Parts: sequence; C-alpha cells; structure tokens
Amino acid sequence: MPELPEVETVVRALRPRLLGKRLGKVRHVGLPLRRPWQPQWNRSISGLMIQSIERRGKWIIFNLDQSDCLIVHLGMTGKLWVTSAEAPPETHTHLIITLMHKNEEIRYRDPRRFGSVILGKQTDQAFLLTKEPLGPEPWQLHHNAWAKRLQASTRCLKALLLDQQVVAGVGNIYADEALFAAKLSPMTIGQQLQLAQVKRLRSAIIRVLERAIAKHGSTIRNFYYGDSNRGSFQNEFRVYDRAGKPCTRCGQSICRVRLAGRSTYYCPVCQSDV
Repeated sequence: MPELPEVETVVRALRPRLLGKRLGKVRHVGLPLRRPWQPQWNRSISGLMIQSIERRGKWIIFNLDQSDCLIVHLGMTGKLWVTSAEAPPETHTHLIITLMHKNEEIRYRDPRRFGSVILGKQTDQAFLLTKEPLGPEPWQLHHNAWAKRLQASTRCLKALLLDQQVVAGVGNIYADEALFAAKLSPMTIGQQLQLAQVKRLRSAIIRVLERAIAKHGSTIRNFYYGDSNRGSFQNEFRVYDRAGKPCTRCGQSICRVRLAGRSTYYCPVCQSDV
C-alpha cells in the first residue's frame, strides 16, 4: 500500500501539471471502487478549478473552487496521473476526468479497487478522509504530546506506528525502517520507553520519511508516479523484506515476525533496546 512518501511523491508530480486547471467531463469507466463514484458528481465537478493539491496522511486532496474538494486514496494498487487524452486507457482504469481547454486527462487506475475518488465539501474534509480522527503529521509531532501518547500505551511500537490516530501516514515499510534507525525493537511496549528513546524515534521517523521522499518512495510491486516513473528507496531498505539477510550494521540475520497483523522485520542485535 502506498504510504506517506509515495503519496507525497504523487502530489508533487501532479502540482505543476494541474494547479489552476479547470476540470471538464468525467467518465466512470470501471467497476465500483471501495467508495463508489456517484453519478451526480459528474455534473458537479465540471468547470471547477484546482486551487491546490495537498497530502494528509495517505490521502490526496484537490481543493477546488466553490469550497469543493476531490479526495483520492490510492488503496493498495492505485495510480493517479495526467496523460494525453489521445493515449489509450490502461486496463483497470476506473475514472477519467478531462481538463478543460487542454488535450489532457486525469486518470485513476486501480487493479484491486481498494482505493477511492470522492467529491465533497472542504468543510467536511476530516470526515471524508476517515471516520476516525487522523493523528498529527510526523513533522507536527510535539515532544510532550508524543511522549505522553506512547508512554501511556500497552501496545507494541509497531502497532502504535501503524495506528493513523497516533501518527498519520506511516505504514508497514517505514515503521520498520524507522524503528531500525532508532535502534528500537518493534515489540517494545510504549509504557517501557524512556524519554530519550521517544525523542530518538521521532527523529528517526522524520529522517527515514524525508530520505524516502527524496528517492520518490518505494516501488516494490506496482507503485508508479507520473506516467511510469518508479521510486528507488527500496534499494536502501535496511530491514524491510530482508528476512534472513545480514544486518547492514552488525551482520546478524534480519528476523521476521508478525505484529499488529503485519509482517515485521528487525535486527535482533541492533534493536535489542539495550
């Protein structure tokens, strides 16, 4: 599933192509997505201008005029890009939005259909994203509140980092990589953390995410941005998907366990929390 760096990469690729452009006709050409596109939105969206494109957690938000917003979630296999209207649609393309006065289209493709594209009002944005309140962005984690949240929990660190109410945007890949960078075991319980470890984890999350964004995210199976560009952070993984391979720090074999319902990778020596 695309995580914060992948979604941020898509947003940065879309901005120069779409800011100030007006949306035209809509064609819903595929099967229903996780949150179905409503036919009445076809008329509502026509003529609206894209004023800004933002990321919140793992969501892409197009702020339109008339206080409307288009919200996109890439799910597990979603791809959102701008291309020539003359280019033949790829298989599994579910939504096509033309750009007025341009021979271009915004296209949304999603083979597994776990993603969604919906139209709503900016005032309802928080509810449209998710019924549960999203936590702060990693760069907005304040030391005291972050420490209080983690140290009050009986859950393991891996579960806490995957919880979008605790911190928005971090997923399986970057939770593992951040915990390795912070030299903390994914199995450590929040209540066991010392303040220095809490601060170290915050710094590690930001450092890993910023490096991943600089590398345009991770392309493991089917993440692409633009027409067919791939991320490259997967070439720098230290633990994720490296079970049985030697740790790049100490040489010990990377271990794999299942935590919070997800495969979790860590070094039993470097992340012993000693």
